[in-house]
Amino acid sequence: MELSKQINLLKNHLSRLKDIFEKNTPPENIKDRDFFLKVKEETTPVYQLLDEWEEAALKVVKERKAKVHPQQITSTKENMELVLMHSYYVDTRRKRYMELHNSILYVFDLLLEDI
Repeated sequence: MELSKQINLLKNHLSRLKDIFEKNTPPENIKDRDFFLKVKEETTPVYQLLDEWEEAALKVVKERKAKVHPQQITSTKENMELVLMHSYYVDTRRKRYMELHNSILYVFDLLLEDI
């Protein structure tokens, strides 16, 4: 899959996750197996897309086709993973969540600009 298409898909997921974060209430019991299975089912495709994106983005960065540092790619992946979990478990403050969200969008937009 093309990198720009991956980025746009991830941006769509990010937007959906933000909606989930804002509208969801945290689970009553964080050890609820049914809730965990639901989250796992919904997030697995995003994790797979994120792995593919990281690989493609690092390749573009190493070929110097983008003005993004490789560490930014790695950090963006980690931040997206955090956002995935915080969206469902709602276990962080809104300010922190939005910092992660905006950081991810910033790197995605930088990459889209360069490619």
